[in-house]
Amino acid sequence: MSLDGRLLSRMSVLAAVIEVGSFSRAGEVLGLSASGVSRSVARLEERLGVRLLNRTTRTLHLTGEGARLYERAVPHLAGIEEAASDVAGSSVTVRGNLRVSLNPVFARHVLAPRLSELSERFPGLELTVLQHSDAGDLVAEGIDVAVRFGPQPPSTMSSRLLLETRVLTVASPSYLARHGRPKAPAKLKDHDCIQYIDPQRGKPFAWEFHRGREVLPIATTGRFTMADADTMIQACVASAGVAQVLALSVERLIAEGALVDLFPDWPGETFPLYIIRPSRRLAPAAVDAFLQFCREVCDAHLRARKAT
Repeated sequence: MSLDGRLLSRMSVLAAVIEVGSFSRAGEVLGLSASGVSRSVARLEERLGVRLLNRTTRTLHLTGEGARLYERAVPHLAGIEEAASDVAGSSVTVRGNLRVSLNPVFARHVLAPRLSELSERFPGLELTVLQHSDAGDLVAEGIDVAVRFGPQPPSTMSSRLLLETRVLTVASPSYLARHGRPKAPAKLKDHDCIQYIDPQRGKPFAWEFHRGREVLPIATTGRFTMADADTMIQACVASAGVAQVLALSVERLIAEGALVDLFPDWPGETFPLYIIRPSRRLAPAAVDAFLQFCREVCDAHLRARKAT
């Protein structure tokens, strides 16, 4: 089957429908009426000779053929869009309002100190910052860009690694004075360990220790289980127990002596930070500008940490 402009256009319309979940919302994104979107999809189905979407008055679902087509076509559509953006990017103005969902640790410790630079560089850009856990439906919440910790599940979203930060096991000096410092990870069974809930699974993270190729899982228990990282850190500073935290969030507290890194000889466990946008297609200049700025501030943070 030869490729023509109408086929490519209709594939793009289908991708938009799948990514936003309705004909009317796809029409808003593409500048078309809902009926125009519906006709385009119907003509694509007629051209291919298969049904791609099952429609009801309230929902849309991909058929098996539609899912296979989408999975194979999306990378090519994204490549075409990125190539066009590279060529046309210099003539696109960065302006408008972005809704960004940010992990609180990244927002407070990395981005907030540099936000004035973003304003100076892009005076036409407005930012609505929402601090969310590392889970949630970005499309349903109207989010343009998200920054989240943790491995990202396979999806049609575009994600890029920003950095990896060490996982540290810490306690306060006063806690250690009362309960003693554990000499090895296995000794944590004798300590009150604050548990932290993984927002993607809804269950506490398992405790592990990494050194080279060695991975040591340790079963821990404690009286406190928390879903907010800052609350856990403040409880740890106040001697509530031992905690596993991200180095990014406690560097200042360790430097000031409020917390102690218990096992510096187990330095290998890290946790990734990703920047995500809901669609691989039609990224406006404002989104691209924010993505690039986040990469820059993360690179600068990593260089500063290596210099100290």
